[in-house]
Amino acid sequence: MSSAEVPNDIILFHYPFSPFAKRIVWYLKLRNIPYAECIQPLTLPRPDLAELGINYRRIPLLSIGRDIYYDTRLILARLEKSFPATPSYPALSAPQNKGLEALLEKFTVDAGIFSKAAQSLPPDLPVMKDEKFLKDREDFTGTSWTQADRVKGYPEALAHIKHAFDILEALLADGRQWIGGTEKVSLADIHAVWPFNWIADMLPKQAFPKDQHPNTWAWLNRFKKTAKEAEKSGKKTVSLDGQAAIKHIMAASYHDQQTGVDAQDPVKLEKGDLVSLWPTDSGFRHKDQGRLVKLTKDEVVLAIQTRTGGKEIRVHAPRWGFRVVKAKAQL
Repeated sequence: MSSAEVPNDIILFHYPFSPFAKRIVWYLKLRNIPYAECIQPLTLPRPDLAELGINYRRIPLLSIGRDIYYDTRLILARLEKSFPATPSYPALSAPQNKGLEALLEKFTVDAGIFSKAAQSLPPDLPVMKDEKFLKDREDFTGTSWTQADRVKGYPEALAHIKHAFDILEALLADGRQWIGGTEKVSLADIHAVWPFNWIADMLPKQAFPKDQHPNTWAWLNRFKKTAKEAEKSGKKTVSLDGQAAIKHIMAASYHDQQTGVDAQDPVKLEKGDLVSLWPTDSGFRHKDQGRLVKLTKDEVVLAIQTRTGGKEIRVHAPRWGFRVVKAKAQL
């Protein structure tokens, strides 16, 4: 497979219903950056990723060449760095809104909005009766997904989401069309909108009347329309099966050539150390192990081996929200 068949050397591993994956799809479509995708199962196992030697279980992942990026926070940061604004790839990030963008990302990803959004899914959804799905999500979150526990936590989750709607309404109260006060949709909107877009149509109408948060509902609808138009007008996404994606990655060059370990990092690791890496908030039972290639204040990079052929690839994770420690022995 040639690089021409994998636009920009980018492969997005995701499934269509992932709210986190939507962040990346919207970003790529709104910036008109062509890419390929490899659709993954909703639940474990995910044989394609396992063949690449990846134990990390969260979706999405994004490969650029032979480098595979975990976590939407790092994926977006990498795309911003690798694809600076051009006439072909118009900017989404507004320089004057860098602080707001960071705060909104913290608000939706780190401040409990997503977890409460997940808890506000109606307990009677058909998928909530799927034992395989429930068992998978218990492994993912480390918490109970029984019907009784979901029913018990549902009212509190709705109260949390309603308060979040209040915050959005306050941000939009001056009549701005977009959350960052920009003329067009921006990265700030992507950071803010994704959990609310996910659950909006499933929220109980009596608890979330449109006249209580008119600006927020108008903004949500505006974003949906804009994202849909971008998807229709852009180039069609290239679809790859697992074997084609794996073959491309293993034959590709490294996208990120920078290596080195920050000697001031509190973990006191050295380049080449055998380390274990895992997220601390969800999916923490699934750990990757490899040789430390890079450690900065923003990123940790491991060289791991594919299960087929023993080829080296590199996986990248954010420095925060992940734990990296010296491994006691090879897994």
